[in-house]
Amino acid sequence: MQEALRFFQTYEIWIYVLLGFVGIFYLRKFFLAWQELQGAVFGLERENAQGRLNQAASVLLFILSLIVAEFILTSFILPSTPMAIPLYTPTLNLLASPTTTLDAGSQGQVDENAPTPQETLPAAALLSSSQSGQCIEGQIFISSPQNGAEVSGIVEISGSANIPNFGFYKIEMRRVDEQDWLTILAGNQIQPAGLLGTWNTALLSPAVYQLRLVLVDNQGSALPPCEIQISVVSTTQSPQP
Repeated sequence: MQEALRFFQTYEIWIYVLLGFVGIFYLRKFFLAWQELQGAVFGLERENAQGRLNQAASVLLFILSLIVAEFILTSFILPSTPMAIPLYTPTLNLLASPTTTLDAGSQGQVDENAPTPQETLPAAALLSSSQSGQCIEGQIFISSPQNGAEVSGIVEISGSANIPNFGFYKIEMRRVDEQDWLTILAGNQIQPAGLLGTWNTALLSPAVYQLRLVLVDNQGSALPPCEIQISVVSTTQSPQP
C-alpha cells in the first residue's frame, strides 16, 4: 500500500501528462463523431456516429475521474497518511542538562576542563548542535511544540518563518527511522512569530516522530531546516509539554 502511494506521489507529473495526452486524443475523436453525427443522413450512419460519440464521452469522463482522483490522493490523502508506524521507543531528551556521577574517591577532585553551570549551552544551541538543521529564533524556529514534547489530537505549530527574500515555508514530518519526509502543511506568508499551521495527529499511531521547518527563498533555494523530535501519544493520554 505504501509503495503504491509513493508511486503516485513520485510520478504525479507524468501521470497528469499521460492522462492529458489520452484526453486530447479522445477529445478529438469526440468532436469528429459529433460533426459526423450532425452531417449524417441515413439512420445507420447516425447510429454509428452516436456510438463513437458515446464511447469518446465515456473515456473522457473516465480520464477526468482519474485526474480528480490523483489530485485528491496527492493533495489530501498522502499528507495525512504516515508511511509506516513503528513501535514506541524511548528517546534521548535533547534539552536535558548532562550530569556526572563521581565515585567516593574522586569527590574531592575537580576536573579543570569540566564546564561550570554558567557554561551550560542554552536550549536552542543544544538543539542546533544535536540536529542536522539550524534553528534561529526570529528567523527559522519552531517554538511550539517544544523539542521532546508529547502531543495528541489537533496540534498548533508555532514559530518563526522570516528570512530575506522569503519565498515560502513548509513543515514536514517522518518517523525516526524513516528516510523520506512527508509535507503536512505549507504557507507563503512571512511569520515573524506566531501560528504556522495546525496538524491533526489523531491520524497517527502513538510513536516518535521528527518535525522540521523548511524555508525556501524566492530563488528556490532551501535553507538548512529547523528540526525537533516529538512523541505522538494516544488521545486518551494526557500530553506533556
